[in-house]
Amino acid sequence: MSEPENVIEIRNLSKDYRDFWGRRKVQALKSLSLEVKKGEIFGLLGPNGSGKTTTMKLLLGLLFPTAGEVKIFGQPSSNVEKNERIGYLPEESYLYRFLNADETLDFYGRLFNMSKAERKQRCNELIEQVGIKHARKRQLKEYSKGMTRRIGLAQALINNPDLVLLDEPTSGLDPIGTRDMKDMILKLRDEGKTVVMCSHLLADVQDVCDRIAILYAGELKVVGKVEDLLKSKEQEQLLTSTLSEEARTEIESVLKKHNATLISTDRPTATLEDLFLKTVQISQDNPGQRFVSEDGSNSPLDQKSKTEQSNPSS
Repeated sequence: MSEPENVIEIRNLSKDYRDFWGRRKVQALKSLSLEVKKGEIFGLLGPNGSGKTTTMKLLLGLLFPTAGEVKIFGQPSSNVEKNERIGYLPEESYLYRFLNADETLDFYGRLFNMSKAERKQRCNELIEQVGIKHARKRQLKEYSKGMTRRIGLAQALINNPDLVLLDEPTSGLDPIGTRDMKDMILKLRDEGKTVVMCSHLLADVQDVCDRIAILYAGELKVVGKVEDLLKSKEQEQLLTSTLSEEARTEIESVLKKHNATLISTDRPTATLEDLFLKTVQISQDNPGQRFVSEDGSNSPLDQKSKTEQSNPSS
């Protein structure tokens, strides 16, 4: 049987957290529907409390949905056998502090019933890959936050997974470590793996993700390709050869009059931070509204919130 094109399929997924008496306390997710395609890097974004971690736990089968379904590799997420093909880096890596890097990776390799020779080979490869070869014999309690993230990523990859779930992968890393982490994530995609990552560092998501989804209060607000979502639909920008001061004030129709060559036209591109903040702002003004289709049309960047509509000068 061939592999499904969509590694993850989420259909009308809802999750309620209830108190001791069964009364709903929080509705963490509301009718979420998403697809993650094979071989892509997918970014899951949202403010605190938007449902990102709940979604991750539902994918892993650590929680059960109140309604809807989750399928991974075409199988229900409740099927524990799927976890053999998944690597997971949580926001906080709860590793054994008195083991060193070799012992840590060997331990997790045993959980996947890997042979001794295979464990040794994977340990050497991953320690080299994440850049902690110089500290492989030191106990993890001596590691910095950045080094802990690196060994955490190595642990998530010990089983050579097809799907990698990363929660705040660049947290605690310095600029060099952040660049290395992003390069490693891109390499995972080049190897044919599928990556789903959550991060509050929007520049990192913009650098590596093919598609993103933004959640707010448990609802899906935006989903699509990064480049489509960030391009303005209502503005154009022109790149020309050097113009005189007079020519700068002219419009495109008179460029030939000034012997200027039109090099390119394009739409201005915003940053992912602009898109994120705009989505949150409009979500607060328009509860329950979803802004964008998969092709990136009707982007929040091209909409005005109620506040802006009442204050046209803003």
